[in-house]
Amino acid sequence: MHPAFQNSAAAIPITFATKSTWEGISATLPAPARQFAKANAFTAKPGQYLALPADDGSLAHVLFGIEDQTREWRDPFRPGQLPGLLPAGTYSFANAPHDARLAVLAFALGSYRFGRYKKNDAPGARLTPPSGVDMVEITRMADAATLARDLINTPANDMGPEELEQAARALAEKYGAGFISIVGDELLAGNFPLIHAVGMASARAPRLIEFTWGDPKHPKVTLVGKGVCFDSGGLDLKPSSGMLIMKKDMGGAANVLALAQMIMDAKLKVRLRVLIPAVENSVAGNAFRPLDIFKSRKGVNVEIGNTDAEGRLVLADALALADEEKPDLLIDLGTLTGAARVALGPDLPPFYTDDEALAADVARHARTENDPLWRMPLWMPYDKWLDSKTADLNNAPGGAFAGSITCALFLKRFVEHAKSWLHVDIYGWTPTAKPARPEGGECQAARAIYKLLSERYG
Repeated sequence: MHPAFQNSAAAIPITFATKSTWEGISATLPAPARQFAKANAFTAKPGQYLALPADDGSLAHVLFGIEDQTREWRDPFRPGQLPGLLPAGTYSFANAPHDARLAVLAFALGSYRFGRYKKNDAPGARLTPPSGVDMVEITRMADAATLARDLINTPANDMGPEELEQAARALAEKYGAGFISIVGDELLAGNFPLIHAVGMASARAPRLIEFTWGDPKHPKVTLVGKGVCFDSGGLDLKPSSGMLIMKKDMGGAANVLALAQMIMDAKLKVRLRVLIPAVENSVAGNAFRPLDIFKSRKGVNVEIGNTDAEGRLVLADALALADEEKPDLLIDLGTLTGAARVALGPDLPPFYTDDEALAADVARHARTENDPLWRMPLWMPYDKWLDSKTADLNNAPGGAFAGSITCALFLKRFVEHAKSWLHVDIYGWTPTAKPARPEGGECQAARAIYKLLSERYG
């Protein structure tokens, strides 16, 4: 069981109240507690917390405000605020929040702290889970989120391509997966020229990380994660403000590893393949340049319109490799475009697919898991924007429009044989802390996709 949980018969009760239910709840409290709540102006505003004392001054009861059921939008992760509010001790739910399962998960997610470099006060609050909640599944999801967050939060000096490989190797070994890595100039010999081009300017060798797990007779599910361990922008150098959180540019890889961990831990009936092109996009005399042209693994010649559109380049070679074995489902995750953030903000990653059934399933599980995703179109009239005068296509066509869509269309050029393909343009970062989502690296899309795979292949 996740360390945020602890079974105890003496757990302190937490009562969830809304503005519309507070009056009725208040009437059931002992008179001193009711007067104490009134004196402290408790009105059950969402996120409002009040500790009610016992006669001896100890903590007897907790009141916590959540959104009304009648509100058009309510946050099922609101209880994720509690670990940061409650004093050390063991607690239980006295009544049901809007979604008990998501509330329990939120409690675990809200307990997360990144403490590798600085001692921090980890929350001392523990939750005795309510009956009927699958704690194995909750722990599986919370542990996967911790893996993704820890990888993203680790700065690039300690999370380069080699360290990312070590993390992937450790995960593969834990579950008995077969593991290989193609490093440095071996990428050229193996026909991965775009991965090599993006990473060749760094003193830290680029690589393609791969592991496979599961019965080869089961449906083939392949995950591809963008592993740009730091993105300076290359010769199209980012401003300093644009580099401040570029340690998160391997967030696609981190979330693919989190998803793979859940799949393997749950023993889903798939033959899983994970591919992570891991590079650092640096500046040096041998860095790739604007207007350079490289032949990709697929044989498509790609002109470099912008060296800061490097993520789609490394994904292109990995997707081409994945596509060669005609997987039943090919999924890629990457922190790819600022255009996606302009359109949908940091909390709502867009996803792309031509498979209508897959799109409906992704959207449904995104809602039920509170792992927001929003479908955007593979709008083919924009495909011509990728045209190049000197090559087959350009990685970053000029113009300020539809940047996330044109990125998806670029990647689509490298997927031909997979039965279904899903592309998700994640942010991988929480810029301002929210309930259950501390500021920093974030696990996005992995839980929704895991539940989809569980439904199909469980």
